[in-house]
Amino acid sequence: MSVAPCDAPEGQAPPETIDAHQHFWRYHPAEYPWMSEEQAALKRDHLPTDLAPLMRAAGVTGTVAVQARRMLRETEWLLELAVAEPTVLGVVGWFDFSSPRLEHDLERLAPEPRLVGARELIHDMPDLDYAVSPGHVRGVKAVQRAGLAYDLLLRPEHLRPATALVDLLPDQRFVIDHLAKPRVADGAFEPWASDLRAIAARDNVYCKLSGLVTEADWVDWRADDLLPYLEVALEAFGAERVMLGSDWPVCTCAADYSTTIDLARRSLAGLSAAERAAVLAGTARRFYRLV
Repeated sequence: MSVAPCDAPEGQAPPETIDAHQHFWRYHPAEYPWMSEEQAALKRDHLPTDLAPLMRAAGVTGTVAVQARRMLRETEWLLELAVAEPTVLGVVGWFDFSSPRLEHDLERLAPEPRLVGARELIHDMPDLDYAVSPGHVRGVKAVQRAGLAYDLLLRPEHLRPATALVDLLPDQRFVIDHLAKPRVADGAFEPWASDLRAIAARDNVYCKLSGLVTEADWVDWRADDLLPYLEVALEAFGAERVMLGSDWPVCTCAADYSTTIDLARRSLAGLSAAERAAVLAGTARRFYRLV
């Protein structure tokens, strides 16, 4: 599936573009149980050397690497990659909120300048109200004390509990990954759109234009199916609270890297130059405090 790219005017350098959501891993079956047989292409190593040529071709200048396993050692490994690879501008890691060593682990790693955020896999938890469970709230408070942002990995049914979490922590920086995974393949808008607008009313919540191609029909999706969802997010949050992300390599189940990036760029066509610059890079830099 292809999308017409949104190019810079002739004679001008393309604007800075930060991919605010991508993953790296060294594949081992026991450590990635979420990968299905349909995702066989993901079942190999995905490293900075694999992403670098794709970034160049797509005009992407830097990335934020996000955890994909519930393992502290993955966070440490991602930080090592970021030190060695200057295009990795930040790391969103995982910390064990149930561990008595949580504060110690955060104090140990938070001084690393490339550690910019934390994430728990809320959408995998059997309790739909996990976001406001005492253990999770306690963990996010520890993340806040460490000065880190917090990524919210949600499905539509988690948006209301996540809104309650945000209301408990109005000074914490939150970002919703993948627009909370609307059910694009079913053409479903509600209650996702209303609940997304409700959480967007909290000005400490941001949103990533990422992950939509794999919420659609992987083989037969069309850009016109996805753009209305991107437009809802842009309208609800505004350019100053929206950032671009690819979800590479997961996106490759449905689209190549350049197509995924160009889809997000296409959704910005009606914005001013300043607003496009914010979505492409400025918002991510400010939210994650990238150096």
